[in-house]
Amino acid sequence: MRRPPRAWLGDPAGAPGRAGSAGSIVRYVNEREGSAAGAARASKDAAANGRAEAGETQADGTGGDAGRADGSRGGGGRADGARDRAPGARRTDFVQSLDRGLAVIRCFSSEHPSLTLSEVAERTGLTRAAARRFLLTLQELGYVGSSGRQFSLRPRVLALGYAYLSSFSVSQIAQPHLEDLAEQLHESCSVSVLDGDDLVYVARASANRIMTIALTVGTRLPPYPTSMGRILLAHLPGQELDAYLRRTKMRKLTEHTITDQAQFRAVLAEARSRGWTAVDQELEAGVRSIAVPIRDSSRKVVAAINASAHAARVPMRTLEKQFLPKLQEAARQIDSELAARMSTGTRAVL
Repeated sequence: MRRPPRAWLGDPAGAPGRAGSAGSIVRYVNEREGSAAGAARASKDAAANGRAEAGETQADGTGGDAGRADGSRGGGGRADGARDRAPGARRTDFVQSLDRGLAVIRCFSSEHPSLTLSEVAERTGLTRAAARRFLLTLQELGYVGSSGRQFSLRPRVLALGYAYLSSFSVSQIAQPHLEDLAEQLHESCSVSVLDGDDLVYVARASANRIMTIALTVGTRLPPYPTSMGRILLAHLPGQELDAYLRRTKMRKLTEHTITDQAQFRAVLAEARSRGWTAVDQELEAGVRSIAVPIRDSSRKVVAAINASAHAARVPMRTLEKQFLPKLQEAARQIDSELAARMSTGTRAVL
């Protein structure tokens, strides 16, 4: 299911010349779901239809006889902000209770590792009663722990993400190649995929930390100011790219960030034509990166691999002349191993 465009938090103006303080990007990364904005929208929706906590029956794919048994605040009560979808547009087999339970998990973040019941309710748009039931259920299952009034995630949550990583061929295949590449270049290297409107890191080998944000497996970033995001966007079908650009408000994270759509389309066209792209301090001041695509056995682009470096240490010419050939070779090796694995019956990528 495709996720909606994400609201940028932190510095709303994305003032030119700033590195996108840890504020704007870190909050984009970590406050993905369960923002106060989502709760506010849920409350607004509830007020609009007059159904808030009225106990009306809602067809949510659970048979329709539970009504508002989960206590959501009408209008969907979405932790990721409502999906702006008409009531009749949702699939009849959509299980809303599962969606809301996952929303409770997603409302925790590195900036909010522990939350009270009231805070969980506010960040998810659920009533306190519903939030309490979900938290206690998750606690019984071992995904949530509590200390006094504070709730927090337990290590068992990692199993949810590991199930994906352990079955995702690219992340397993790429990791040793990333480590070799990082050792050769003495710079951090990563592999990412697109997930809806987000770029998600699925493998990484770190050298020195050069950014103000901690990039790890699972980190989400906006694709448009990143080299990996651009190489992946460049290979989207035309209609999908058009839809992404309609949904996305490109903000100026630094003075170098491209925000003009015509110029951005030209950059993507060039990236697709030459098979690589480089970004010069568009996500964060002082950081440059270069990326190439990773393809499956059908030559479909399924991921991207990049190397990043500090602008004061590595000029753009060095990225192109020294980093790019090694990056392309690593991508070719990953492509070959991925094709071999898929030909022997291993699950298809994505």
